[in-house]
Amino acid sequence: MATLDLQRIVKSFDATTILHGIDLAVKDGEFVVFVGPSGCGKSTLLRVIAGLESPTSGDIRIDGQNVNGISAAHRGCSMVFQSYALYPHMSVYDNMAFGLENIGVPKAQIESKVSAAATLLRLGELLQRKPTQLSGGQRQRVAIGRSIVREPKLFLFDEPLSNLDAELRVSMRAEIRELHARLKATMVYVTHDQVEAMTMADKIVVLRAGKVEQVGAPLELYNRPLNTFVAGFIGSPRMNFLPVALLPDDARQGGRALVPQGTHTIGLRPEHAQIADDGPISMQVSSVEQLGSTSLLHGKVGADTPFEMVLNGQTSTKGGDTVRLGLPTAYLHCFDSQGLRL
Repeated sequence: MATLDLQRIVKSFDATTILHGIDLAVKDGEFVVFVGPSGCGKSTLLRVIAGLESPTSGDIRIDGQNVNGISAAHRGCSMVFQSYALYPHMSVYDNMAFGLENIGVPKAQIESKVSAAATLLRLGELLQRKPTQLSGGQRQRVAIGRSIVREPKLFLFDEPLSNLDAELRVSMRAEIRELHARLKATMVYVTHDQVEAMTMADKIVVLRAGKVEQVGAPLELYNRPLNTFVAGFIGSPRMNFLPVALLPDDARQGGRALVPQGTHTIGLRPEHAQIADDGPISMQVSSVEQLGSTSLLHGKVGADTPFEMVLNGQTSTKGGDTVRLGLPTAYLHCFDSQGLRL
């Protein structure tokens, strides 16, 4: 286990800067998830931590030691890739043992480490199989086992579940989280999937265009996003955004105002929206998804502002209807003209 400190990390490729001065502190034993859209720099940042890329400037400290000049093989990090990167001609056992054999670990010690990791990951009956004889989830567990036997200071995961189907991704999320709880290891995990981030992380780092937008616990980001980017990225379905001008005058100013002065955009999550006969604005419903336990309404507010709402249970509302929307003040998120939280 280890701490990780990133100080002003910049990474450029020729004239293109990918990371713009990243600062981050990861505690010992913490599960931290980097999340953001494609091209935001999250995988590049992970590779810089691993030593697979050198920072253009800035310092990387693992357990307080500056590791900028230390090779990837000697940093004490172990990386699990999206592609599994298993040797197809080797058995599960040999794939897990290979790295230890390369650095001269005694055979008895290798057997002990592989056996312990296989037991932890429920791979004991599969040790003599080849990767082609395994399911996607089993291959991913082998890749994780290969990391465990090295007993790294830091586990690094680069979108490890991207190649799995939806059902298997759910079960593997739980397995990795349980693994973290058992090992009490420091883990840094990259994903573009905000649901993975919300369900797995102790702390989420939201990145955009090589900069940190917000760092915090999952519910902190959900409940108090610092700007419209984080508000729209965290949460599924994504947050609705309404121009404040759509509100009637008495809802924008005076004693009955729903929002503070300076509000430019209102945010409301679909699960917090309500149908209310005396609501201040109306929504033209275009379609309804009846999911049994919930109903998802799609429509527009005003001329062309899209709006979604999630209702508990089933609804008689249908496409073509017009409903009034209640805007519960406890769940409203108000942003200024720069998209910053008020």
